[in-house]
Amino acid sequence: MTDVAPLLFELGTEELPPKALKRLSQAFTDSFVAGLEQAGLSHGKVTAFATPRRLALLIAECAVRQPDREVERRGPAVKAAFDGEGNPTKAAEGFARSCSTTVDQLQRLNTDKGEWLVYRMEEKGQPADKLLPAIAEQALNKLPIPKRMRWGDSEAQFVRPVHWLVFIHGEHLVDCTLLDAKADRLTYGHRFHHPTAITLYNPEDYPIVLNEMGKIIPGFEERREKIRKLVQTSAETLGGNPDLDNDLLDEVTALNEWPVPITASFEERFLEVPQEALIATMKGNQKYFPLFDADGNLMNHFITIANIDSPQPELIKEGNERVIRPRLADAMFFWQQDGKKRLEDHLDSLKHVVFQNKLGSMYEKSTRIAKLASNIANDIGGDSALAHRAALLSRCDLMTDMVYEFPEMQGVMGRYQAKRDGESDDLATAMDEFYMPRFSGDQLPQTKTGIAISLAEKLDTLVGIFGIGQKPTGDRDPFALRRAALGALRIIREHSLTLPIRDLLGKVADNLSDRLTDNDAAASVYRFMLERLKGIYSEEGIPADLFQAVSEVDPVTVADFDQRIRAMTEFRTLPEAESLAAANKRIRNILKKNQEQLPNQANKELFQDEAEKQLADKLNELTPVALPLFSSGDYAEGLRILSALKQPVDTFFDQVMVMTDDRKLRQNRLALLSQLENLFLSVADLSLLQQESQP
Repeated sequence: MTDVAPLLFELGTEELPPKALKRLSQAFTDSFVAGLEQAGLSHGKVTAFATPRRLALLIAECAVRQPDREVERRGPAVKAAFDGEGNPTKAAEGFARSCSTTVDQLQRLNTDKGEWLVYRMEEKGQPADKLLPAIAEQALNKLPIPKRMRWGDSEAQFVRPVHWLVFIHGEHLVDCTLLDAKADRLTYGHRFHHPTAITLYNPEDYPIVLNEMGKIIPGFEERREKIRKLVQTSAETLGGNPDLDNDLLDEVTALNEWPVPITASFEERFLEVPQEALIATMKGNQKYFPLFDADGNLMNHFITIANIDSPQPELIKEGNERVIRPRLADAMFFWQQDGKKRLEDHLDSLKHVVFQNKLGSMYEKSTRIAKLASNIANDIGGDSALAHRAALLSRCDLMTDMVYEFPEMQGVMGRYQAKRDGESDDLATAMDEFYMPRFSGDQLPQTKTGIAISLAEKLDTLVGIFGIGQKPTGDRDPFALRRAALGALRIIREHSLTLPIRDLLGKVADNLSDRLTDNDAAASVYRFMLERLKGIYSEEGIPADLFQAVSEVDPVTVADFDQRIRAMTEFRTLPEAESLAAANKRIRNILKKNQEQLPNQANKELFQDEAEKQLADKLNELTPVALPLFSSGDYAEGLRILSALKQPVDTFFDQVMVMTDDRKLRQNRLALLSQLENLFLSVADLSLLQQESQP
């Protein structure tokens, strides 16, 4: 059994970027472990550590050397290695020299393709300590660092200056220099609680020594959980609920090595400001945890995490309160200044803000959206006049001081300002819903006015940008058109809106007709949205061939598309489904070869075989039952009824010669098959279903 020993690697630096720390730690761990495995060094449990000033790994039972292995090199074929008299050729001699041996020491290998000369030798495994420096260096070089820096007169480059390196394998130091730091046993604790060096002797003692002596909690997740509990406990003492935002927790964890909670407050008068602005500055600028009362209203308290256990925590508290006060005062000033104007007072200002040079100003875009939103609202049972006004005002909050200072207040500020202006609650809510969904998985607009203006905005942007030739290419999508398409589809689909997408896109194109350079923009956007819809269904486990079968019949609405998808998914579970899909594929292939005009309906007088009579009778029996179901959108029940066609269809193909030489008989039989195909095409193109996808 290979000898093993614990391995410790720690790179000590100046404070690492907090938003990148978790990602850097994960990337380093993955690359280092991959390097061990590539080198053939077995290992046990891998534990990653990450603090503001270090990236570290503790690896249990890491092999002290590579295992020995047999190396085999294949040379020329035996036929080419020896001449007719059995003497080695130059090819054989050259191969032997490259292996530092002679031809008579080479072995032979028999394969299906012939016999070959081979050279086999046992290669001794190298000591791990000779391989580890290169593994660590490669892992560091692979880190996702957009811009590396140099420090002092060093030529080394890293995300932050490097100050120390610990690299210990078992009892031995791994002798190397990385990023101009020579490996040693010395680590460093907290900047203030234990600024002096700490000597490490056993890698496994690393987390304990750092915690107990260095006043460092090295594990990122352990430190994060402690911060969460500290914040939660501190909030409870104030009778509040903390905003334990995951991204904020990660960032605060990356800023602290020895977290200590500090509760602080601000003047109640600032609560007059929309709470989203106060929250934004507390979380975004100061990394504070806001508190809320039982009703979800912001309290005038917050919790900050200090990276020091101070004997005078009140000084830290006062300092944080002093820092936040001017920021909150600014927010209040902006709120009060913005209150001197109504939303509609900003409409003229939008005329001077360009949306896109070829597509005009924000004002022009708002007027287009207003026209489309009015139509959409009317189609979904909303208030078209209200939707028109809401769309006109939807971008006015962009001109407020509050949004200028806090861009994340877009929409939110519009909602508050609309309420302050005395607009209806529906319109005020729509100001915020206009931007929904803001990201993947975000909530959707719920009011009909909000749905109308949000959908109109997304469709106008899609057609407009496509129409001037700037559709997304590769990773490049500066106008976030993929997000717009997905957002529009989610709104339509999850609200079960029976809106004809092609018609809507056509109306958008008409509104933009004097600006578009691509007359096919609406059709291009439709195809683009269809691809996004395919992705949505794929994530839900719908096979690509089933999606293609439905899209082939071009449903008018997404709601209808969805009903057909669900029906086809259910149809596929029926025992008759595979046979009927195969029959439809066969019918499609037969009909493709026909070049003649077929009758609209088969003539029963021309039937000769019992099998074609039975199929026609069953088809005539089921068609008037299935078609009304299809018309009402009950595709699943209609397909279930049509599954009874399996037996007569199978019998027909077993007993009837479709492509007979008799033209009248042939055309009549083709007409019968065409009737059958068209009936199924009322739902989807079954010929596109793949057999390997069948359950």
